[in-house]
Amino acid sequence: MGLVLFMQTVSYFTSENQHRFRELQAQLRDRYSSIDIFDQDDYDILVVPSYSIDQQVGQKVPGFLHYEERLLFSLIRLRNPHTRVIYVTALPLYPIIIDYYLQLLPGIPFSHARDRLLLASTYDASLKPLTQKILERPRLVERIRRALRPDKAYMVCFNSTYLEQELSLQLGIPLLAASPELLYWGSKSGSREIFSECKIPHPDGSQQVNNIKELLIEVTKLWQRQPDLKRMVIKLNEGFSGEGNALLNLQPIQNYAPHLVSEAETMAVLEKHLENLSFQSEGETWANFSRRIPELGAIVEAFIEGETKRSPSVQGYIKPSGEIEILSTHDQILGGPDGQIYLGCYFPADEAYRMELQELGLKIGKALAAKGAMERYGVDFIAVHHQDSKKWELQAIEINLRKGGTTHPFMTLKLLTNGYYDYSTGLFLTQQNQPKYYLATDNLQKPQYRGLLPNDLMDIIAQHRLHFDSSNRTGSVFHLMGALSEFGKLGLTSIGNSLAEAEMIYRHVEEVLDQETQSMSETQPKPSILPINW
Repeated sequence: MGLVLFMQTVSYFTSENQHRFRELQAQLRDRYSSIDIFDQDDYDILVVPSYSIDQQVGQKVPGFLHYEERLLFSLIRLRNPHTRVIYVTALPLYPIIIDYYLQLLPGIPFSHARDRLLLASTYDASLKPLTQKILERPRLVERIRRALRPDKAYMVCFNSTYLEQELSLQLGIPLLAASPELLYWGSKSGSREIFSECKIPHPDGSQQVNNIKELLIEVTKLWQRQPDLKRMVIKLNEGFSGEGNALLNLQPIQNYAPHLVSEAETMAVLEKHLENLSFQSEGETWANFSRRIPELGAIVEAFIEGETKRSPSVQGYIKPSGEIEILSTHDQILGGPDGQIYLGCYFPADEAYRMELQELGLKIGKALAAKGAMERYGVDFIAVHHQDSKKWELQAIEINLRKGGTTHPFMTLKLLTNGYYDYSTGLFLTQQNQPKYYLATDNLQKPQYRGLLPNDLMDIIAQHRLHFDSSNRTGSVFHLMGALSEFGKLGLTSIGNSLAEAEMIYRHVEEVLDQETQSMSETQPKPSILPINW
């Protein structure tokens, strides 16, 4: 059963169920002091790491199914001696991966934490969202319900859709996430509306278009407004890590700009030229991309040019009470054909603009809270350095009304060190006031890594002492280990006392893995995706 068809069969459309869901979420306002990001004790946390997004977008990401492991940082919450966690995945997790995370817990015996962890699986490797797989298995839903204490339980997820709402209703526990009714504000077009409302600089562009004709009209209008524009970005309204983006190069058709020829002639040339889009997703075609526009909607916006350009982001948290808190800032590492694909991040963002990121993030958080949103949100920006003024100019690109690629590394740092984010400096400080930095990626991927099992990785980690050192709180924490054998892909967060040290720790991990797998590759190792001396 497809996602759209399944969502049409569940009962969330009724006003009665919408009311019930709001009542469940209202319970969070009474509990928020105990279940916000600084989790307290004696709660049951149901973790459903479902990527409930358009699966045709998701399947373009290598090892996408294993991205459910991104939320394994939640297991560190078992450091609270009365907290219980239920973690559901599509396929069973390697036992050694679970052991790895439980061994990270400070001051808690392994066996004590393991007794408070319940693992469940749907044994379903299809491309359907995990939450849909759970709902299709009533006996599994019932087992989860029996394991929960309704008055002391809540559910967390990667992103909130009507599937997660339905599971929340069936279990009778609140969902700590934005209501699915607010999904639009996390889309590309919804983001642009929020930016306009908050008077935050963002690229010139369109609101949502739903077919090729509307797209051509908006591209032509944008070109009319900016005759010197070199490139535009066309984005599917639902995207993941930049996989739904395509770049339109206007330079080959400059002679057909709307200020030089008739509008009809411009649109005719553009319609043909759209077949030459530079797609960020490998193997994407215009035939498939254009077919998705009526299904998902799309926007077009000016591509921001610049010789020195970065992609910073800010992450915030909306408590159920409506209070806003800035969690972190990052400089994202982008790759792909045109630098649109998320590969990793540095924490914190450059001091030249991280305080401004915080201010803009607060404005956006307040706007989202006013619409009823709660829990995490992130905002991506483009920063361009101007040589004449020596200043950075920030423009907002999109809002993620969900957890993102920067969530798990920051929460890993937070939960391992029990430190705090200092809003006055934008730094993360341990309890001893030691600043901590990290470099994180989901994309340490090389062909020669294929065939390594999680057990093999553990052997390498132990032999070369690559693990996180709890005594000095530096080292690397690994994730996406399930994607290693099939895809040669691994994630890690390398934590140091400076960005330079964090990068050095990361480089050491990469060098060791290259050495250990050198005989598996007939060619030279693929170079690192991360910039050296950034």
